[in-house]
Amino acid sequence: MAEQKKATQAIEDFDWEEFENGGAKSAMSKEDEEKAYSQTLSQVNTNEVVEGTVISMNKREVVVNIGYKSDGIVSMNEFRYNPDLKLGDKVEVYIESQEDKKGQLVLSHKKARSAKAWVRVNEALANDEVIKGFVKCRTKGGMIVDVFGIEAFLPGSQIDVKPIRDYDVFVGKTMEFKVVKINSEFKNVVVSHKALIEAELEQQKKEIISKLEKGQILEGTVKNICSYGVFIDLGGVDGLIHITDLAWGRVSHPEEILQLDQKINVVILDFDDEKKRIALGLKQLTPHPWEALDPNLKVGDKVKGTVVLVADYGAFVEIVPGVEGLIHVSEMSWSQHLRSAQDFMKVGDEVEAVILTLDREERKMSLGVKQLKEDPWKNIESKYPVGSRHTAKVRNFTNFGVFVELEEGVDGLIHISDLSWTKKIKHPSEYTSLGANIDIQVLEIDTENRRLSLGHKQLEENPWDKYEETYSIDSIHEGTIVELMDKGAVIALEDGVEGFATPKHLVKEDGSQAKVNEKLQFKVIDFNKDSKRIILSHSRIFEDAQKIANGEPVEKKAKKAAKKEEAPAIEKTTLGDIEGLAALKASLQESEAKSAKKSSKKDAE
Repeated sequence: MAEQKKATQAIEDFDWEEFENGGAKSAMSKEDEEKAYSQTLSQVNTNEVVEGTVISMNKREVVVNIGYKSDGIVSMNEFRYNPDLKLGDKVEVYIESQEDKKGQLVLSHKKARSAKAWVRVNEALANDEVIKGFVKCRTKGGMIVDVFGIEAFLPGSQIDVKPIRDYDVFVGKTMEFKVVKINSEFKNVVVSHKALIEAELEQQKKEIISKLEKGQILEGTVKNICSYGVFIDLGGVDGLIHITDLAWGRVSHPEEILQLDQKINVVILDFDDEKKRIALGLKQLTPHPWEALDPNLKVGDKVKGTVVLVADYGAFVEIVPGVEGLIHVSEMSWSQHLRSAQDFMKVGDEVEAVILTLDREERKMSLGVKQLKEDPWKNIESKYPVGSRHTAKVRNFTNFGVFVELEEGVDGLIHISDLSWTKKIKHPSEYTSLGANIDIQVLEIDTENRRLSLGHKQLEENPWDKYEETYSIDSIHEGTIVELMDKGAVIALEDGVEGFATPKHLVKEDGSQAKVNEKLQFKVIDFNKDSKRIILSHSRIFEDAQKIANGEPVEKKAKKAAKKEEAPAIEKTTLGDIEGLAALKASLQESEAKSAKKSSKKDAE
């Protein structure tokens, strides 16, 4: 210090006028002069953090004096986090180089901040300190914030207490934050601006909640809209208006009623003991539409409305906004075969209906559409008398028959036995198809139960009256075996009629058994017109012929045979049988006579 004072004194004693004229010389050597000058400057070291003073600044650069022989220049970008920077402010800088190529002191404020950043960030977290940061840019899920030279993450949910729809408005702004999380291992810092706001709103929230009462009307702002309802900001505390409490009528989506940031009045419907969940209502602020419903409206009146909902069991029709009636599917058509309501109506349809029930206290109404048309069963006996013939449409199949529709509301059943005189039908679908037209005859009417018994085969004459003569017992016909079973075989005869033969009646003369598709001669051994049954036998043909040839009587054991055979048969001796036997007998007698004549002639010779 004494040396510096001495050097300063020597400089003050220097004769500057004589020096300018070239005559004076310093009493100090050049080395002493440099030494004295150096002692007037601060000593700085490269890679050191020092404090300096802002002495000049513009839009691009900040000039900082650290007491060195030259001032340092720092880019203004390094001070983005601090828009309030002004002349005279003390700032920390990092000495990168004492002298660059231009002899300029090279400083960095960013590196100085970064060197001490982690210490300051941890102190801010420990002390719950409010710090400033510069929002640099957007990133997935939030924003990147420059805090003390460190890039910290600001989650989107931590920007504000309200949902943020446009993050870009925050880019380039300097804001206050609190450090909420630090991960030293991965060098991650998470900050929050919302935490500052929540602290301010917490007191407001407590005051609001303490004053809440059911039925209280408050003003709020639409904060968020979702499919099931709308969240309302009541000034620091949120409540939910469920979609069913938005309007008295049906609402497909809350956006049909409210918009974001809209200010509305709501009524408090309910809240839990801790008042954390608050149920709000909007429709409750207006009178219920049922109260304004025409008092003269009564059962039997016709009303018009719009279908607002369709389910399998029926459709809801809005008579006036907020007042709905149900049309059950059974009230949509006189038909007994109920279908889905969607086959009759769709949402948006304008319909006219008759009021069937009306309960103003329960606010329920049932409607009917079919009542607008005359009941088709009212004059059914005159419209479809027994014996009358009509064309119907096949609607449904069952194992026992076919349901057909003569007109809407008038259905009938054709029993499977009334489809054909001759065909043996296992299932009605073999005979007709759904949606096809079929001619019918009314057989019976049950007005009380709304049932019609119908027939199809009755449109034709019963061929079995003719078959009774054609297929008389003991008559012989050609037939083809079309189906072979354990119990016997089905034989196709002429005219499309079928007969049946048990296994023992399928034995051929050579002892072999008849096979499928084989064409043979068959004798009728039983015929029953009522049950439409023809019992046949192939073996009976040659068996009876053998007995006659042997002169044996052909015994008729119809009753015993019927008990033993799978398909019962009643055998009878017919005129044809007698004539056949007589002819066979005459032929045998003639043959015997010729033989006897020949023998007599030989004896005579």
